[in-house]
Amino acid sequence: MTAPFELSDDSVVVVIGTGAGGGVLANELAQKGVSVVALEAGGRHLPEDYLNDEWASFGQLAWLDPRTTSGDWRVSQDFAGLPAWIVKAVGGATTHWAGASLRFQEHEWKAATTYGNVQGASLLDWPIDAAEMDPWYTKAEEKLLVTRTGDRPGLPGNNNYKVFEAGAKAIGYEGVSTGRMAIQSTPDGEYNMCQQIGFCFQGCKMGAKWSSAYRDIPEGEATGNLEVRENAQVARILHNDAGKVTGVEYHDADGNLQMQKARVVCVAGNSFESPRMLLNSASSMFPDGLANSSGQVGRNYMRHMTASVYAVFDQPVRMWRGTTMAGIVTDESRHDPSRGFVGGYELETLSLGLPFMAAFLDPGAWGREFTSALDLYENMAGMWIVGEDMPQETNRVTLNHDVKDQHGLPVVNVHFDDHPNDIAMRDHAYAQGQAIYDAVGATRTFPTPPYPSTHNLGTNRMSEKAQDGVVNKWGQTHDIENLFISDGSQFTTGAAENPTLTIVALAIRQADHLASEMSKGNL
Repeated sequence: MTAPFELSDDSVVVVIGTGAGGGVLANELAQKGVSVVALEAGGRHLPEDYLNDEWASFGQLAWLDPRTTSGDWRVSQDFAGLPAWIVKAVGGATTHWAGASLRFQEHEWKAATTYGNVQGASLLDWPIDAAEMDPWYTKAEEKLLVTRTGDRPGLPGNNNYKVFEAGAKAIGYEGVSTGRMAIQSTPDGEYNMCQQIGFCFQGCKMGAKWSSAYRDIPEGEATGNLEVRENAQVARILHNDAGKVTGVEYHDADGNLQMQKARVVCVAGNSFESPRMLLNSASSMFPDGLANSSGQVGRNYMRHMTASVYAVFDQPVRMWRGTTMAGIVTDESRHDPSRGFVGGYELETLSLGLPFMAAFLDPGAWGREFTSALDLYENMAGMWIVGEDMPQETNRVTLNHDVKDQHGLPVVNVHFDDHPNDIAMRDHAYAQGQAIYDAVGATRTFPTPPYPSTHNLGTNRMSEKAQDGVVNKWGQTHDIENLFISDGSQFTTGAAENPTLTIVALAIRQADHLASEMSKGNL
């Protein structure tokens, strides 16, 4: 099939990545009549292809290229080659996510101002705020059909939720519900309703959970303004003598190096691959990598303060049945330094299949205590802890020149150390999570260490001043006017909420700005 856009066409916007940022941006631009070439490192998998099997799905969707890891986080000991579960497929992480869709709270946009001087943290206020983001959040909620927004009802609670709710209310929590989820909760509309079949992290077989893979990408392609090139792994971004980007080199499905010219380039490869592309694009004009005059590319990596609590009960719970994460306690998401830390956290229902439970409950453990827990899997309930971790300049993504990918390019090393605030928050959350389950008769509880992360943020952060970050309030790099960042790597701080809704809202907003600037001839 002849590509709709020639490699030599320098009028197109090249979007690198097709997840919550890139996939939405590509569609939004295409709907506005902008010509877009989207480069996706992975292949295309649709609901009929998804596998309700954790191990098989991992092999199908995960980014399995080598990475290295350092720092004091548990992941560096147990999963050094897998610091995060990142998807390599059309749709990116929107094919592998729970659907939780939460707005940032007002104070979280101004973390530096709100929290004050936190020793060792590189806190910064976002150059945008809740009022500015409100209309974009509303657009994002409508796009994702988020439950408990508009007139959409919440999802029903499964057994895992019922245990969670009863325990939370027993210890005095009030903000307990099945949450705001990007999952179709009614039979109305053009999409399938959730059928509560479980195991729905790894691709929704019903297509009831929003994903750019089967919603935004096909919608954009239908306009005739979007071409998606699958299995196209970007090597570097090119620029001219004036310092403007001019195109993108990528390896196609056959391993051949291609070059697509571009009017604008938008990078949406996630918080590992996006800085990697900028750093691998170093030149004599940009010896430290593109858009890196501040030295901030790759720095301030955040993954949320994260952990889990599981509990065993006398009777079966069968937590794997029904929606994976339709359950939330919001009471601890407030900022209340009297608890011994700044910022807050959410508690959310979670279940893992038995294979992943064996891997993640206590990595490396064995013996009767461990196996007896797995024997009681049917009687388990589980929750995830997700909170605001502190940005630190030393938590960063760098190139590891000693390890190369299949195309001969340096892979990333991901360095992460917990901040004392992260540890204090996690300890508080462990205690509260155990208290929830103890209140409804748990016979054993298991505080579980953080898994390889799925919330990867920062590394190209947004800042008012060029010296403090990589991009401005529009995601436009401070150094290069026609180079944008369009994913979670632009997050200034992480807040306590799951990030997808904010990534989508920022992408819709960026598309509006980009199209306007292009029409004015400013880009």
